[in-house]
Amino acid sequence: MSEQQKVNGTGLARLKRAMHCSYLGLSAAYRNEEAFRQELLACLVLLPLACWLGDTNVERALLAGSFILLLIVELLNTAVEVVVNRIGLDRHELSGLAKDLGSAAVSMAIINTVVIWLLVLFT
Repeated sequence: MSEQQKVNGTGLARLKRAMHCSYLGLSAAYRNEEAFRQELLACLVLLPLACWLGDTNVERALLAGSFILLLIVELLNTAVEVVVNRIGLDRHELSGLAKDLGSAAVSMAIINTVVIWLLVLFT
């Protein structure tokens, strides 16, 4: 058994640890990121609506999946921001670029969600 396996465990122990880390990450995002809270609220309201408005399982999956993807991108953007801030709070061109790119990814995910909802509901 490698040192990494000893630290993280194997099988169900590894899965339990991974789920705990995921819980900690989601909790931190909820506590510290207003954008995540807003998107999660929209998701909680619109996911049941997606199940009701979608005529087929594919439509339901597209409507729901677009919001889940938005939450994933927001979490990744937050992770980038945290790492950049951990490195240092001084202004640096590459730090600003990393944060701007993360923000752009969130914007693209929002556009993706809006386009999918419009296409599914109005075509």
